[in-house]
Amino acid sequence: MMLWTLLQVAIGGAVGASARYLTGIGVLRLVGFQAIPLGVMVANVLGSFAMGALVVYLGQRGLGHLNALLMTGFLGGYTTFSAFSLETWTLFERGQMGLVAAYVLMSVGLSILGLALGVVLMRAALA
Repeated sequence: MMLWTLLQVAIGGAVGASARYLTGIGVLRLVGFQAIPLGVMVANVLGSFAMGALVVYLGQRGLGHLNALLMTGFLGGYTTFSAFSLETWTLFERGQMGLVAAYVLMSVGLSILGLALGVVLMRAALA
């Protein structure tokens, strides 16, 4: 059983990481290079929204057995707070304190908002 769960996390993580990479490429192609790493921020916000929606959906539908694949694996691979930390540190080392503050506040604030929106919308959809 533990091996199956580990395999689910690994598969979900590989697909999630690939999706995050493609999100970054898509954002770069859509808006071009920006001083704030928007690809990472978009992945965090979308991933947080999906996490909020999934925690409600899987819980209410009795699908907790999909948590390892979807939440830990896919969304764990998709959301990128380790990359967020590196990007923040890079801006900090460059002395771009205004961008550090904007990037941190926007990434964290919008991710929490995305999660809340996912919860509220999924609860409404399932009501």
